[in-house]
Amino acid sequence: MFDNIPTDYHVKLSKIMEPLNLSLLNPEVDVEKVEIHQSDVNRPALQLAGFFEHFDYERFQIVGMVETAYVEKNYDDHGMKMYERIFQAGIPCMVFCRNLKPAESVIQMATRYQIPLLLYPEGTCGFMNKAIRVLQAELAPRISIHGVLVDVFGEGVLIIGESGIGKSEAALELIKRGHRLVSDDVVEIKKISDTELVGTAPNITRYFIELRGIGIVDVKTLFGIQSVRETQNISLVIKLEEWNREREYDRLGLDDQYTEYLGNKVAYHAIPIRPGRNVAVIIESAAINHRQKQMGYNAAKELYRRVTGNIQEKSDAK
Repeated sequence: MFDNIPTDYHVKLSKIMEPLNLSLLNPEVDVEKVEIHQSDVNRPALQLAGFFEHFDYERFQIVGMVETAYVEKNYDDHGMKMYERIFQAGIPCMVFCRNLKPAESVIQMATRYQIPLLLYPEGTCGFMNKAIRVLQAELAPRISIHGVLVDVFGEGVLIIGESGIGKSEAALELIKRGHRLVSDDVVEIKKISDTELVGTAPNITRYFIELRGIGIVDVKTLFGIQSVRETQNISLVIKLEEWNREREYDRLGLDDQYTEYLGNKVAYHAIPIRPGRNVAVIIESAAINHRQKQMGYNAAKELYRRVTGNIQEKSDAK
């Protein structure tokens, strides 16, 4: 279904400098031209010592107190040669944590090779965790699908179905009931990990809902800031479809159903639409029921246990 999904993503260094609280030491380097392609990071301690086998030169290079102390102790021709070999490898950037600014000669050398040198004011371990988290979000595989994403009781519910089936109307009713809109019409889905999918709205349509017969509604303005959110993990997919008398619908829910996005499985329900059904209430109930299952309680299995227990009691009484 998604064979044409691109496998290589990148983010400009300039885009993540502010979120990571980084300042540029050599402004002569154009950070707009620098692209990051990997979410992992590297501490070049071994490289500064002269070991370059398996050097992950495409990663963020992070220098902390240990690397700085080593360079200061061995700051001679060898130290400068090691820095030069690192810069020659074509690293995307080098970050110096704890405001440990390198020597001016190192800054000049990096500028000559057009390598950005960045300064971070706090600890190295904290920055590594922060950098990996930001880079994973920016470089995650992604797709765009037609649907509506709503935060219902903290559960990210992705509503899909044919155009005109009533997805936006159901979302509007959920918003009126105190839930929050993430995206209408187009949902951008990112795969953050093998178990986590995050949905958001394209910038151009964020906070807007299209209602046939009325037009565009600005949810944030109409219902307040508490009625929207920018991102939400997707934990449940609900497909709205026309009622079909010939089709057998699941009435117990003993067997969990799933759909798949970007290789991740997500719990799935198909809800038939017919006059008199309150879709918003059904979606609320599905979200609560999904949370109960996540906490270890399955209403369908509990009912099955009671029924089989009752049958067994009657059988024993005979």
